[in-house]
Amino acid sequence: MGKLTARSIVERALEVGDGEGIEAVTIRRLATDLGVTPMALYWHFKNKEQLLIGIADHLIGGFAPKPADDRPWQVQLRDLTEGLVRTLRTHPCARLVLEQIDPSTVPNFLVVWDRALGLARTAGFSVEESCLITKYLLQSVIAIADAPVRRHTEPDWDSRVRTKRAGLQSLPPDTYPYLVEMAAPLVEGMPPELYDTFGVDLVLSGIETLAARRG
Repeated sequence: MGKLTARSIVERALEVGDGEGIEAVTIRRLATDLGVTPMALYWHFKNKEQLLIGIADHLIGGFAPKPADDRPWQVQLRDLTEGLVRTLRTHPCARLVLEQIDPSTVPNFLVVWDRALGLARTAGFSVEESCLITKYLLQSVIAIADAPVRRHTEPDWDSRVRTKRAGLQSLPPDTYPYLVEMAAPLVEGMPPELYDTFGVDLVLSGIETLAARRG
């Protein structure tokens, strides 16, 4: 193989994480896959924590937010949010990677985070509110990008869906009319496109409504 680089290591780590779960990503496993000794990887990543930070940086680096411009803050924040959702949806292991690292240690995340904070301030929110907005926004992005993909990669998905759907549909309709009516979409999930669009709309509409009250 060619020269070993940090990029080649994290790209292989993502392949393993997406296919087998992030717990399968180890220095020894990657060294074997890449045809090198573990020591060769330690030149780039001292330990598993540093490797996860590198993976997260690569993930976020795949999303290049547009430079700040004269468009309304609402439009720019939507671009930021939708771009992150698209990027994270590409990799089923992304949620677990982000949950195991401190985002403040990820250079590319700091760029996106600072941009989101600036947009919140432009919208008229206080320093404290802007911090909360970006925190909730990141959590929402991870949930939106992860849920439909993660469900379909779980073992025995079809069997468990049938059982859950039958359980809801067997409830007394006079007592739980809407659970019975909506049993299928509740347990089967939504098309990713609808899930993403509605989820982003729901989150951003709340931010925009709060901002309008300050106008």
